[in-house]
Amino acid sequence: MKLGRLTLLVALPLGLALAAGAAVRADEAAIPGVRDAYQARTDYQLKCQGCHRPDGSGDDHSNPPMRGIVARFLSVPGGREFIGRVPGVATVDLPDDRLANLVNWTIYRFDPAHVPGNFQPYTAEEIGRLRQNPLRLERAATRARLVAGFAKTHGAQQ
Repeated sequence: MKLGRLTLLVALPLGLALAAGAAVRADEAAIPGVRDAYQARTDYQLKCQGCHRPDGSGDDHSNPPMRGIVARFLSVPGGREFIGRVPGVATVDLPDDRLANLVNWTIYRFDPAHVPGNFQPYTAEEIGRLRQNPLRLERAATRARLVAGFAKTHGAQQ
């Protein structure tokens, strides 16, 4: 009898965890431009969340937040290019197809409310082209200029 209870105590949480993981993958399966949400989430965990945090909140110093803001860049001139050229994107050690998958997932994961209706997901080719010219020292100034443009497009600065 004890063995049965022990088995149940181990198997039940494991089964619930597996079911929850499957549900998350099913929900993420419909994200435009994301061919593998599980891989994108894993790449985010391994390559991005150390600086931008698991919830995309970042910090106010060297790792800007993505939550509630990243898709806003898609609505200002130069913003789409900026996303593909920021150092963390342009220099990460992922192939272009996985990086496009990750960038598209990140946009929908952390800022779905601001994704433009006409958004065309990033492709591997576009990411490959953008990351050839990464932003370096000009990153902060470029970001500040683009964020200032949010007021015109979105009615409020962040």
